Amino acid sequence: MADLKLRDVAKSYGEVHVLGNIDLDIQKGELIVFVGPSGCGKSTLLRMIAGLERITGGDLEIDGVRVNDMPPSERGIAMVFQSYALYPHMTVRENMAFALKIAKMPPAEIESRVEKAARTLQLHNLLDRLPKALSGGQRQRVAIGRSIVRDPKVYLFDEPLSNLDAALRVATRIEIAQLKESMPDSTMIYVTHDQVEAMTLASRIVVLAGGGIAQVGTPLELYERPENEFVAQFIGSPAMNLLPGRVAETGERTVVNLDGGGVAVSMVPTKAEDAGETVNVGVRPEDFRMAEGDHCYKGVVNITEALGEVTLLYFEADGAGDPVIAKLPGVHAGMKKREVGLGVDPAKVHLFHDTQSLLYRDRPVKRIARGAH
Repeated sequence: MADLKLRDVAKSYGEVHVLGNIDLDIQKGELIVFVGPSGCGKSTLLRMIAGLERITGGDLEIDGVRVNDMPPSERGIAMVFQSYALYPHMTVRENMAFALKIAKMPPAEIESRVEKAARTLQLHNLLDRLPKALSGGQRQRVAIGRSIVRDPKVYLFDEPLSNLDAALRVATRIEIAQLKESMPDSTMIYVTHDQVEAMTLASRIVVLAGGGIAQVGTPLELYERPENEFVAQFIGSPAMNLLPGRVAETGERTVVNLDGGGVAVSMVPTKAEDAGETVNVGVRPEDFRMAEGDHCYKGVVNITEALGEVTLLYFEADGAGDPVIAKLPGVHAGMKKREVGLGVDPAKVHLFHDTQSLLYRDRPVKRIARGAH
């Protein structure tokens, strides 16, 4: 398996710049997930690694070897696409063995690799079936098996579950997680627009936006300590609430007077010169709690969504550009049109100034506008 290094990698189509300044180290055995809004370049970056798109700037190294001009067949990479791309006239066994036959591998070795991959993916009872006799999830497992038999340095997955229905997505996602556990030294790069896939599968997540990398970190790092407003709102569902206000008290414990009324207290430290500065107070919907007196937000519930295990309360925007959303555990009936006060643990309150988290104020952070592509 392999390490990958991307140094100042860029992609342009003529005068159109799609990606730039991509610097990333991927260690052997990691499962890296690329996420971002549609059009951010995540699939393009994956195809550049695979050699299916030309790199127009910077360097890509695999195990210390520069591969910018190396053809895909020589990079030691296997790719699983969104579409299964199985040969309909070939059995599962023949589909999985096809690339090895083209490489003129000895028949005994081909049979051994196919059998091993089939057992890993629980396909051993399906080897003599045609693709038309398989479910969508089984076809995707065959596509993954076709990659496993090649024993590549790096596995690339381009939204492999997006063609499956909700139940199959969950089942196949679990199978991919189990596959990774059974292949701990395998290096995998996975592209998805699904946050649940990213949060549950990734060793680290790379959030792409604005033509570059917005932040890299473990799933919990991105959730608990986003570097900028874009990542704060992209990771998590519903998105983090951003409430505008001004810093009233500074120090290890910061107090902010919200524009729409109410006071927010945060454990994000601030400096004396921050007094009076405009900030956005970030609160995740699930961090709100009902509060009688000590509340940071108060408003009239406009819409409710009862989901059983949780209830979503939507408030008319009051000083904020978007509706304020609270995600409360359990069932909360009869809340519509009621005035509700919400509190939050100060340790869960984020502060952003000029789109950047004040936790990262002492190091350069790329500023990305909300809604960036």
